[in-house]
Amino acid sequence: MPVYAVIDIGTNSVKFHIGERGANGLWATLVDRAEVTRLGEGVAETGDIAPAAMERTIAAITAMATEARSSRASALIAVGTMGMRSAGNSDDFIARVRKHTGVTIEVIPGEEEARLAYLAAVAGLGLTDGRRVVFDTGGGSTQFTIGDGRTVDEQFSVDVGAVRLTSEFGLGGRISREQLDEALTAIAGEFGRLDGVPSPEVLVGMGGAITNMTAVMLGLAPYDADVVQGAVLDCAAVNRQIELYRAYDVEQRREIVGLQPKRADVILAGACVVRTVMEKLGMDALTVSDRGLRHGVLLERFG
Repeated sequence: MPVYAVIDIGTNSVKFHIGERGANGLWATLVDRAEVTRLGEGVAETGDIAPAAMERTIAAITAMATEARSSRASALIAVGTMGMRSAGNSDDFIARVRKHTGVTIEVIPGEEEARLAYLAAVAGLGLTDGRRVVFDTGGGSTQFTIGDGRTVDEQFSVDVGAVRLTSEFGLGGRISREQLDEALTAIAGEFGRLDGVPSPEVLVGMGGAITNMTAVMLGLAPYDADVVQGAVLDCAAVNRQIELYRAYDVEQRREIVGLQPKRADVILAGACVVRTVMEKLGMDALTVSDRGLRHGVLLERFG
């Protein structure tokens, strides 16, 4: 059966997926993992990808490309998102990756990122009719797609993600309630695009913050994608975790069962984004999708 690989190079992490397409058209997962490399670290302040971030990310992509080849993948596609869209030296980074690995990165627009994430969510959760909002929150941006069934009515990207928010509001460690309230107020202002959007029948969330929060809620150690897929994350659970992260420093957060240690400093910012989106849309809960951009690319290019 044909095997294909996708590398999704995000602001905070690099995600890697190898899938095998069966004769019946269904996909089997051979590899699905992520490595936190912080490609976007410092981009908001300097406008460029830092040399150390480049090196970390190139090392991760090199290992993934090698694994794809050893798995006899017929094709490998690499896509870049917000961190690369906003950095002034992305072309240099792309050239270095190509030189080291032979992989050419395609930087996709935010709207395309949103569409592909929507495709992955609809297929992965078996969603049919009904108005829904699908959002994918990452390190550098948050994508939204609004649709009914398989029809997409609107899609857009908001340049708000956990890495920048962590730096801007000092959310990487223990903070006061007053600091948290200030950050939440500012984050709500940045998601003004959602004001007036009617509450959907279903809200679907994806991305590292949401899957990690779900793993914490369920006490998953190790992470289990099949358990996370389709789980329900409600407002009460989100608020409990925000309070937990607010009261803990980064070392204490790393001890929380279900939380990926390398996400410990940005998880509070991610949780604040999730809470803001739910409040803006008037939703008490969301359905979690472990399937994301990488799965959408797989379906779009090789399905």
